[in-house]
Amino acid sequence: MEDFYETRIDGVDGEIVGLFGVFDGHGGARAAEYVKQNLFSNLIRHPKFISDTTAAIADAYNQTDSEFLKSENSQNRDAGSTASTAILVGDRLLVANVGDSRAVICRGGNAIAVSRDHKPDQSDERQRIEDAGGFVMWAGTWRVGGVLAVSRAFGDRLLKQYVVADPEIQEEKVDSSLEFLILASDGLWDVVSNEEAVGMIKTIEDPEEGAKRLMMEAYQRGSADNITCVVVRFFSDQAGGIGSSSNSVPVDHGIIPDSST
Repeated sequence: MEDFYETRIDGVDGEIVGLFGVFDGHGGARAAEYVKQNLFSNLIRHPKFISDTTAAIADAYNQTDSEFLKSENSQNRDAGSTASTAILVGDRLLVANVGDSRAVICRGGNAIAVSRDHKPDQSDERQRIEDAGGFVMWAGTWRVGGVLAVSRAFGDRLLKQYVVADPEIQEEKVDSSLEFLILASDGLWDVVSNEEAVGMIKTIEDPEEGAKRLMMEAYQRGSADNITCVVVRFFSDQAGGIGSSSNSVPVDHGIIPDSST
């Protein structure tokens, strides 16, 4: 099992903030576990967390990546991890990601992807990799250096020149039209579309039940990967009210290699 997740409510400079994340490891669980344990702590300690949250998120991602790589100097294996995170500050929801874990919101009844999967065959990602001196080739799927099927990640020391931890960040306004958020590893998205996921849990008010529903559906559809899902529901009848829950399942209840990375 190489997936981890984190959900927490914290206080920063008098503001109540929500922090939610899904981290999908490859090459072992070390990177994903490290990011889970350190990313949000680095973020809320950032001096500009409230005043310039976007810059703070970008800095925290790169700080966490750099510190993980330093901690790995004695390791022979080359672990890495995706991250899909959502930070709630007041009426702002900032979604950041590296890799192919994905964030999808339901707004006004519609499924909207608020993150982009970082794949090496995307034209801009491929160009960035080649400009840095790397290459992308087909090896069952498109891979950086013929090895890695995501183009951005934490860790991956041997490919770090090409596989960066620079997050793409998108901001959404929290208002009465925003119903819920799904953060999930590709174990869900490999077999369930954005629209299907939103449709399955639209009428399920309990976020825990929603997360379980998505997880079991992906499992029953034969997902060949670990499945982790976080559901955050926004309550329009309570000012700033949120509810969240998470579920995680290793395929076949054992450790199954990540088939996509």
